[in-house]
Amino acid sequence: MIFDTHAHYDDQQFDIDREILLRSMEEQGVGTIVNASATVESWQKVLKLTEQYPFLYGMIGVHPDEVGALDEARFQEMERLLQEEKMVAVGEIGLDYYWDNESHDIQKKWFIRQLELARKLGLPVNIHSREAAADTMQILKEYGQGMKAIIHCYSYSEEMAEEYVKMGYLLGIGGVVTFKNARKLKEVVQAVPLSHLVLETDCPYLAPEPNRGKRNSSIYLQNVAKAIAELKDMTTEEVIQITEANAKAFYQI
Repeated sequence: MIFDTHAHYDDQQFDIDREILLRSMEEQGVGTIVNASATVESWQKVLKLTEQYPFLYGMIGVHPDEVGALDEARFQEMERLLQEEKMVAVGEIGLDYYWDNESHDIQKKWFIRQLELARKLGLPVNIHSREAAADTMQILKEYGQGMKAIIHCYSYSEEMAEEYVKMGYLLGIGGVVTFKNARKLKEVVQAVPLSHLVLETDCPYLAPEPNRGKRNSSIYLQNVAKAIAELKDMTTEEVIQITEANAKAFYQI
């Protein structure tokens, strides 16, 4: 079944129909979802979702745009929550130089601290990196060696993808791969072994074609799997099966 490795069902865009949508997942072919945290405020919402839905797991972390909210007390709270039964990763964490909501130094500080916490707890990490390719790679080479990581919503070069594969990391592939102008990502998907790819939505964002611009959900991952299958000359079912196995091994679910 489909495994969505990165979703945001705590987002207010799902407030109107969250329960109906999530309860329909199994019949739509979606077997497992991991819900990422982006803000300190999202932590309790994510925890509650993991308690409500047997197929939904969580990760606790702070998105680089939001790290200004972190302090030592909240960092201790993050460590405590990560030890809850269904928390399977630290995320989403990383660097974002596109919006520049926080200074690069503050982003780097908390990225490194969260990587160190993941290592301490023996957890994998889910990495957000936008317009920050070189600094992300440098920090992961220094602080992330030997760890399990997904580079969420992968958007960089084929050469960098190959470097991440050598480090044992996985690449998260979502709706963008279905876009006509996503030539670079399509080349990455063709070049990287399927053993290093996982499916993700980042919902409610980045819906694949033909739903681009609408609210995304895990149900649309069928379209992403189909696009990957066409690029790799495989069946959609093979892509779903292999990426599900990759994700289950990564999150130890």
